[in-house]
Amino acid sequence: MPPRWPRQPDRNDPDYRKLDDRMNFAIHVAIFACINSGLWFFHNFKAATWEWLPWVTLGWAVVLLAHLIYISAIADYSQTPPKST
Repeated sequence: MPPRWPRQPDRNDPDYRKLDDRMNFAIHVAIFACINSGLWFFHNFKAATWEWLPWVTLGWAVVLLAHLIYISAIADYSQTPPKST
């Protein structure tokens, strides 16, 4: 069952931004796992030699790690001040 938000979703809400960033990270991890497992599955058939595959996996894993570091340590989820008009 998907998570429910008790109030109107708003990107200005710090709790909503934090949840949204974590859900985006979870989707990123799922896409990484699906695509890389599929690529390695076909690579193991030895029908083709894919020398580039370890570099793609490593590069994507580094991007995934950077995404994790950003949402857990760098992102600022404090209350945003209202914009003046």
